[in-house]
Amino acid sequence: MSTDENGRIRSWTLAPSTPRYTPPPGAVDAHCHVFGPMADFPFSPRAKYLPQDAGPEALFALREKLGFARNVIVQASCHGTDNRATLNGIARSNGTCRGVAVVDPAITDAELDTLHDGGIRGVRFNFLKRLVDDAPKDKFLDVAHRIARLGWHVVVYFEADILEEMKPFLAAIPVPIVIDHMGRPDVTQGPDGADMSAFRALLDGRDDIWTKVTCPDRLDPAGEPYADFVRAVRPLVEAYPDRVLWGTDWPHPNMETRIPDDGGLVDVIPQIAVTESLQHKLLVANPMRLYWPEEVAA
Repeated sequence: MSTDENGRIRSWTLAPSTPRYTPPPGAVDAHCHVFGPMADFPFSPRAKYLPQDAGPEALFALREKLGFARNVIVQASCHGTDNRATLNGIARSNGTCRGVAVVDPAITDAELDTLHDGGIRGVRFNFLKRLVDDAPKDKFLDVAHRIARLGWHVVVYFEADILEEMKPFLAAIPVPIVIDHMGRPDVTQGPDGADMSAFRALLDGRDDIWTKVTCPDRLDPAGEPYADFVRAVRPLVEAYPDRVLWGTDWPHPNMETRIPDDGGLVDVIPQIAVTESLQHKLLVANPMRLYWPEEVAA
């Protein structure tokens, strides 16, 4: 762990390895974040962690090293509902980034339009109590209805132990849904364990629920080579090939005591998507349909 003189934490490696796996042309890192820079985009006073700066330049340098062409920047909880850091990353990307915002439920339609013009294509609802103090489902549903006109989707982050209580809320969302990190299942249970079976039942209930098959570093307690993650997740990719996304999760919020190697994370991809066709769907076709649909239609 690296903490600077101001107590700000670095949760990412400064020397990621070059992956052995080469992503297909046009590959999208569909889940990453930017932190600050704090001098320009202060962190929320309600933030549960205080990271060092991890701005667009560092993100784009990592993207090039890993062999990706585009990013989807997801608003980090440390910035609260102030999306300026995310919008700055998108603006500096020459069209190679889109974003997912976190919004105050009282946001106006005009403010939503401004976010859309800035490259936002979804909103995130976070139900992890260690990261957020309040998750008002009724107000979130109002936002979900209001973004439908923009063609956006909803990203939902929760842990496996509350999946059952989340079902009525998820069923009421009127737009496509993306579940972060598969709802954080216990991958040591295997592909037929209780957590993954319950999650597959959720996917079977709606054909517009997508998921991010991400974060072996968070989900596999044994660490590299993430064998339990691979064993649990590969069947999911094969069963739902048109509804899966992948991302680095850089700069890995709250992983300062177990900082992952980003190159090693990329090398998990061909283990969970074992054919070139599956890899292309996971890394190119699926995220392009969701975040750059105008280019797909063209």
